[in-house]
Amino acid sequence: MRLLNFTIVKLTLCLVIGIIIGYLTHISITTSILSTTILLLTLLVMYLIAKKQFTKSIWFGLIAYLAMISVGILTTNIHNQKNFSSHYTKLISTENDSLNTTTFRVREILKPSNYYDKFVVDLLVVNDKNVTGKTLLNIQKDSLESSLKVDDIYIIRTSFKDLKKPLNPNQFNYKKYLENKYIYHQLFTTNKSLLAIDTKTTTLLGIADNIRQHINKKLKPFHFKPDELSIINALLLGQRQDISEEVYTSYTNAGAIHILAVSGLHVGIILIILSIILKPLEHIKHGKFIKTILLVSILWSFALIAGLSASVTRAVTMFSIVAIALNLKRPTNIFNTLAISMFIILLIKPLFLFDVGFQLSYLAVFAIVAIDPFLYNLWVPKYWIPNKLWHTFTITVSAQLGIVPLSLFYFHQFPGLFFISNLIIIPFLGIILGFGILIILLAVLNLLPQFGANVYGCIISAMNNFIEWVSKQEAFLFRDISFNQIHMVVSYLFIISFFRLLFKRNYPNLRFFLISIIVIQSAFIINKLNKPLNEFIVFHKSRHTLLGNTTNNKILIASDFDSITKSKNKIITNYSVANGISTIENQTIWPIYQLKDKYLLVIDSLSIYHLNTFKPDYVLLRQSPKINLNRLIDSISPKLIIADGSNYLSYIKHWENICKKRKLPFHQTSKKGAYTINY
Repeated sequence: MRLLNFTIVKLTLCLVIGIIIGYLTHISITTSILSTTILLLTLLVMYLIAKKQFTKSIWFGLIAYLAMISVGILTTNIHNQKNFSSHYTKLISTENDSLNTTTFRVREILKPSNYYDKFVVDLLVVNDKNVTGKTLLNIQKDSLESSLKVDDIYIIRTSFKDLKKPLNPNQFNYKKYLENKYIYHQLFTTNKSLLAIDTKTTTLLGIADNIRQHINKKLKPFHFKPDELSIINALLLGQRQDISEEVYTSYTNAGAIHILAVSGLHVGIILIILSIILKPLEHIKHGKFIKTILLVSILWSFALIAGLSASVTRAVTMFSIVAIALNLKRPTNIFNTLAISMFIILLIKPLFLFDVGFQLSYLAVFAIVAIDPFLYNLWVPKYWIPNKLWHTFTITVSAQLGIVPLSLFYFHQFPGLFFISNLIIIPFLGIILGFGILIILLAVLNLLPQFGANVYGCIISAMNNFIEWVSKQEAFLFRDISFNQIHMVVSYLFIISFFRLLFKRNYPNLRFFLISIIVIQSAFIINKLNKPLNEFIVFHKSRHTLLGNTTNNKILIASDFDSITKSKNKIITNYSVANGISTIENQTIWPIYQLKDKYLLVIDSLSIYHLNTFKPDYVLLRQSPKINLNRLIDSISPKLIIADGSNYLSYIKHWENICKKRKLPFHQTSKKGAYTINY
């Protein structure tokens, strides 16, 4: 069965191309509206002409695909509120830290950091002008003050701050992540600075949050352990904010993190449970129609309560289409269903395309649909239990084949025992979810016995303990795998060509497979040749100095880290993994570095430096040295002054002012990020 034989698949692919073009380029919204209108009208005219003449034309298909690409561009532009005059960015300035009186509504509660509670808020009014847009709100932690709730409205007077870009090479780009959610700035404040506004306005997100809060309030008297309650919230309510770092890491290392994300697996199980419960409705007049309406309504209510994440939205959209097709006895194809669900979601949320969960979710399902039938038919056990275990295994392997290249690209690790955790957990996940739904219903109705809560708590604890045991088998967890975008693309090319050859052994497929082998070998050779040969990096690390000298696939690290800081530091790991550097060695910080014909002078808190036969090109100031910078510049005439994260901010500001007056380049790592010297 050829995937591209389905028209909806082709149209969805064109929509994806349009979204990517709209995301990467700056086509004006006026231009995209005009081009889309012209193409759609041309398509309509061609359809009417072709319908009268009963002829097929290649131009009709071409215009249809171009129109869909244009729709993708237009959709991306329309959903970006920044393109409209009412967006708050048209009214504010971040250059002079100007204060703005801002009214906002709480939209989403995020996982808190060490020092701040974090929220996504909808902006309503800025400086007495109605506005649109979202921003990130950081509230300094205060145990004496109650946390904000969804739909609460407050007024604050503070300045908009730019989102921080990554300060070190290959660091996670949180700024880009938020911009994909249309968040461009952040606010910092305290609970005492918030002025609450009385309002009776309630949004769907607020209703969903109230339901979650009510459920947790009803569960609280049963004394679930914190880890048990956090997993219940993740499995059944789609909220993972309260999961501890240790538990989350265990599920990640065991290859079972998808269990905690409400996705197709969970929604499919819930659909089966609901179909069984609502089956009696089929015996009444219009019963199947009523059952379908109830199924779709309940699924979307569950999606709303679960927070409408990319994975749950995809799953509920897909299974809504499946539910409608099954109950109305309309034939459906899983590839069509997947394409329709993707098409609908991307029209509503185009930047979901760049969401990791969305990508992993669809790739896993496509792989299961395409590969699992072949793997399962390799051996069909006669007995029920071996058959179910074997099918669970083939589904798990199929899903992994679909997501391994993408997972390696994003996370750079591979859990070797993923099949064990999935073989044990997935067969019982239906029972765990069904029992959990029953527990919540009984708790809300005040009918839950303590015994039932204890049993469910023990089941969740047993699952956590098993996952923790699997995650501790370090020998089977492959970490820090160097894998870039080129590796990912050629790996998918190899997987596709390999299974095409398995499905149908002929010369074209063999040729495709052999070409993919050549391409993947070429990609790895090119990547090896493109590794950084000689570069010296002054990394940014708050309160510390971290230097890296890369030569011939080896990096020499010099730092003033203590043992705890060194164990938690990921800066060097991120850099070495991204660049495929296999050897890391430690050394002390030297006062002078010779980088071929360039010299770097390092001045620390002792403020001692000796220059005899050379003048340095660069000066690195660390640990807040008390020096006369003007005298230093006069004596050695450096080309650049660098101040790393170990210096006091007051010192850095003073040095920066001196360099400005003397028109000498000054690099502050806390603002501009790490500094790289190529030699």
